Amino acid sequence: MKTVPAIKIKSLLDLFEILPENERIIVDVVRQIVLENLPATCKEKIAYNVPFFYGKKGICLIWPAAIPGGGIREGVLLGFWQGNKLRDTDHYLSRGSNKKIFYRIFLSADEIEEDKIVKLLKEAVRMDSL
Repeated sequence: MKTVPAIKIKSLLDLFEILPENERIIVDVVRQIVLENLPATCKEKIAYNVPFFYGKKGICLIWPAAIPGGGIREGVLLGFWQGNKLRDTDHYLSRGSNKKIFYRIFLSADEIEEDKIVKLLKEAVRMDSL
């Protein structure tokens, strides 16, 4: 059995350096959508080697398949911490096995639907402020 060397990502630059081009593009596009639609009171940090966004609590995360531990084999996952409480009227998110985190996996940048992501982000921010 092969062991995977431990990865320690400390910055976005570290992350972008090791991602395959397709994942790097998807992460960049989704991250820009998130940053443009979160209030200034929300912060971004690298945790578990991927970008996490939080206000009072966790709001969302972006997990590329190239980073171990995300449970996906390809693409980039956009997960919402309180996804189980979001009114996902477009049925954009998948549930998976986690009770709280609902997500969408993008295999290409063409699959990203900004309007649906923005709608979910706004609701997630509203819920975080309660």
